[in-house]
Amino acid sequence: MGNETTNGTTNGRTDGRTDGTTDGRTTRAVLFHGLGGPEVLSVEEVPLPAPGPGEVLVRVEAIGLNRAEALFRAGTYYYPARLPGSRLGYEAAGTVEAVGEGVTAFAPGDPVMAAANFEFGTYGVHAERVVLPQEYLVARPEGVDAVTGAAVWLTYFTAYGGMVLTGGLRPGDHVVVTGASSGVGTAAIQTALRVGAVPVAVTRGEAKRKRLLELGAAHVVVTETEDLVEEVRRITGGAGADLVFDAIGGPGFARLGDALRPGGAAVLYGWLDPRPVELSRNWPQTTHTYANGALARTEEGRRLAAGFIGSGLRDGSLAPVIAETFDGLERIADAHRLMESNTHTGKIVVRVEH
Repeated sequence: MGNETTNGTTNGRTDGRTDGTTDGRTTRAVLFHGLGGPEVLSVEEVPLPAPGPGEVLVRVEAIGLNRAEALFRAGTYYYPARLPGSRLGYEAAGTVEAVGEGVTAFAPGDPVMAAANFEFGTYGVHAERVVLPQEYLVARPEGVDAVTGAAVWLTYFTAYGGMVLTGGLRPGDHVVVTGASSGVGTAAIQTALRVGAVPVAVTRGEAKRKRLLELGAAHVVVTETEDLVEEVRRITGGAGADLVFDAIGGPGFARLGDALRPGGAAVLYGWLDPRPVELSRNWPQTTHTYANGALARTEEGRRLAAGFIGSGLRDGSLAPVIAETFDGLERIADAHRLMESNTHTGKIVVRVEH
C-alpha cells in the first residue's frame, strides 16, 4: 500500500515504529503468528512507544470488524502478513491521550477515528492503545459515541467513495448493491438514499429480505430464488441499472454487468469470490476497480468523505447498523466467527475494556 511496508512486524517490533523510542510502557493488542481461522488470534502485551514527531497516542474504546481482516488473517488478502507477530485492524474509535512534536490537527482529549489508510499488519488498531501518524486519523464527529464511531468511517467512506466519487451516482439512479446485509452494504443503502438514488439490494437468502427493506432498500433481489437480471430489468422498466456496487467479483461479476443499462457503470471494491473476474458483453459499460485506501490516503478524499459522513450523522440520514457488540478484546475470535457465519446484518463491533 503506497510506500508502506507490508511487514507484519517492523524490525522485529509490533508497534509500527521504526525508531525504537519507547518509555517502557506496554499495551494489549490483537496479534496472530500463523495463518488460519479465528483461532489463530491472540491478545498479547506489546511495546507502546511514546508518540514521536507527527504521531498521536490514542486510547482505543471500540473497534469495528471488516472482511479485509478475515482475509488478511487467512492469507488471502491482496498483501501478505509477515509472521510471526502480525497486527490486525483497520477501524477503531477512541480518544487522543498524547501528541508528538509538530502535531497540529489533534490535541489530548479529542475524539478520533482511524482513517483506514494504513497497512494494518504493522499499524493494526485492534488494541487498547495505538500510536499512529496524525494523517492516519480523522476527527470523530461531535456527539458520536465510540461504538458508533467504530462502525462509521470505513463503511461509509467505501460507499461514498465507491458509488459517488468513483461511480458518479446521481439522484434518480438505480444502484444494485451486492452483499447488501454487510456493514458496507447497509451503509451503501443509506448513502444511495441520501444522494437521492434508488438502492436495489442483493442478498442470497430470503431470510434477509424483510430486514433490508426496513433499512431502506427500495427493492430486494434474492438470488437463490430470483433471476438477478430479470428482476433488475423489471424494477427499472426494462432499462437496466445505472450503477452496480459489488464486493464479490469472480465469474458472477459478468451477470451484474448484464443488468446494467447501455452506458452504465460497475464499481468492484472487493473479491470475496477469489476466482478470476469475468466481464459482461453487455456493452458499452464502464468498469471501475475501487481501492478505499488509495482515496483515504489523499487529504482531499478524507475531507470530502468527512463532510458527507459528518453531515449525514448530524441530520440522521446516516446511522450505522450494528449487528452485535462484543465486550473485551478477548472476544475478538468470537466476533470473527460471527462475521464469517454470514448470519448478521450490519457491523460487528468490539468494545475495548480498560
